[in-house]
Amino acid sequence: MSHKKEGKRQNNFFNVCSRCKTSYSCCHETTPPVTSERRKVIEAYLKAEKMPIKDPFEETEYAFPKLDADGYCIFHDKKTRKCLIHPVKPETCVAGPMTFDINVKTGRIEWFVKMEKICQLAGTVYKDEELRRKHLESAKREVLRLMAQLTAEELKAILKKDEPETFKIEEDTLEKELLRKLTG
Repeated sequence: MSHKKEGKRQNNFFNVCSRCKTSYSCCHETTPPVTSERRKVIEAYLKAEKMPIKDPFEETEYAFPKLDADGYCIFHDKKTRKCLIHPVKPETCVAGPMTFDINVKTGRIEWFVKMEKICQLAGTVYKDEELRRKHLESAKREVLRLMAQLTAEELKAILKKDEPETFKIEEDTLEKELLRKLTG
């Protein structure tokens, strides 16, 4: 997949995110999952853009971008508050401020949006119904692709993470294959 095509995965929200004044930061103390496929795409992008970021990933229960000494994502530019790998960034980064949880008992995936008090972008997206609808469609596509590529153990580890300050906006029936991954 070309980097230009990858860049069309979401709207460019830099104008909102770069002015964010909340103490919470999407790029601070967060560990977005990175599949082996996404890792290859990011590494190819770093090489093509001649960005000398050595060993940018950490692996615990799943792989994610390393954090710097201040707890920021290694791909976060503190001066511009922009993502250095925006066109190819992890799926959950593209999905933000939308997030998800899975209710295994009901077989449903629940979609949430962060509250505006912790994410100015959430306020922007929520107030514009058409933008919210389009962004939720994009978030769903990204998250479902991510979940299909994760192992059962990685997905279970991610689902343990708390997503505070969110509210549910929608839910869908989870694909049987993904549900089997979690219950099998």
